[in-house]
Amino acid sequence: MMKRLNVDLYARKKRWKIVLSVVALLIVCFSMYYTNNLVKRFAAQEEKQMKMWAEAIQSHAELMNYTETFFNEVANQESKRVELLAYAYHSFLAASPQEDTRIYLNIIQSNISIPVIITDTDDNISIAINMPKHLQNKSIFDDEMKREFSIYPPIKIDIYGKELFLYYNESLIYTELRSVLEGLFSLFINDVTDNAVGAPVIILDYSKHEIISYGNLDSLSMKNSDYVTRQLNIMSEENTPIEMNYLDGEKAYIYYRESDLLRIVRYFPIVQIFVIVFFVIVAYLLFSYARRSEQNQVWAGMAKETAHQIGTPLTSLMGWIELLKLQETPFIGTSEMEKDIDRMKTITERFSKIGSIPTLENHDVVAAVNDTMNYLKRRFANNKFEFEIQLPPREVILPLDTALFSWVLENLTKNALDAMTDHGKLTVEMTEDAENVFIDVTDTGKGMQRSLFKEVFEPGYTSKKRGWGLGLSLARRIIEDYHKGKIFVKSSTIGQGTTFRVALKK
Repeated sequence: MMKRLNVDLYARKKRWKIVLSVVALLIVCFSMYYTNNLVKRFAAQEEKQMKMWAEAIQSHAELMNYTETFFNEVANQESKRVELLAYAYHSFLAASPQEDTRIYLNIIQSNISIPVIITDTDDNISIAINMPKHLQNKSIFDDEMKREFSIYPPIKIDIYGKELFLYYNESLIYTELRSVLEGLFSLFINDVTDNAVGAPVIILDYSKHEIISYGNLDSLSMKNSDYVTRQLNIMSEENTPIEMNYLDGEKAYIYYRESDLLRIVRYFPIVQIFVIVFFVIVAYLLFSYARRSEQNQVWAGMAKETAHQIGTPLTSLMGWIELLKLQETPFIGTSEMEKDIDRMKTITERFSKIGSIPTLENHDVVAAVNDTMNYLKRRFANNKFEFEIQLPPREVILPLDTALFSWVLENLTKNALDAMTDHGKLTVEMTEDAENVFIDVTDTGKGMQRSLFKEVFEPGYTSKKRGWGLGLSLARRIIEDYHKGKIFVKSSTIGQGTTFRVALKK
């Protein structure tokens, strides 16, 4: 009944672990699927907006190119009108009294947009036509007016021996049109750089070396030429730069890439996976640590209480033995009773140490193994079991608690003998390398499945009808927690036997 109970306990525990793991995996998968679906939809919407913005910018750039072409045609026509007006003034003022000047006069009178100024050699203004508001009502051709009328060279006129100078400028219509076009370009640049989709943008001049404007990029980083070069390379790889005609017929190039938000959204599922995995691992480690700490406290409490419970009557028994020795006729079984008492003292010492942190001292592990196995050979000496002990011929000194280490060998030996039932051979072999000492305990018993290699060390696991399942669990605690070594099932074959290995660091 005990055997079936323990096996069923671990079978149920294993099934529950599988069920909980599957449920957790399904929850994570559903969460990942749902989140990934939302992210994909959001990313698709962002990409759609990004594409629409890029197409709008492309169309806007084409419109600006057309506007620039139209403006250049208007500028060409205005330039011809200015030249015609200048020619009319020159011809009209230089004409002889007999010459018909009506055609020149008609051209001059039809001018309603081209600014014209006539001055003498002392910069006194005699005629001012179509002046901008800020230049009206001036009688002297000052420096401000000279700057305004510096586009075209003045026409020198000689009238009856008097020198006059005719200054003219672009037409007011052309100037206003240029101002509007510059405003459109400025507005277009601002719309591109300060876009609503959050796309990083860099606008370069025709040489592709000077930055006209940029947007959605760190202003401090943009002062670093390496950062700018990296951004331009990334943008060039993602999208072909948009070409547009800038003012004065020069070209400009718009570089852009997807928004940082879109990048974050695209990589969010991957980050989510890592976060979930990290959280699960940390939670598992913390839970395992808490469970292990709780088990350690239970082990320590049980061991101390057991040592205390055994120690009280043991002291009394030792006193009774001393009384028996003092009798005139000594009791025949006193010596045997002393051996049993010594054995009980050893057991009490083991439980006392297992309930606290033992102090390790340097001991010869070869001697410790030899003494323990000699005792076990005498204890289990019969015709059913054969013992073979293979030890190095020299001392091997290790930090060791001999009482607890002897307990480990005793538990391994008892398990091996139980596995062989009626007859068999037990082999204990010690080997070493540069860093470790290995002790292999091999039996010729019934063996076990590989799936049980770790489970046999769990508290309560046993294949015996009346076993408690604590021997191997105690052995693991002694070797791994106290001696910082390893104990594990090295190999096992059904029907042939099992080998347990204890590895201790030098």
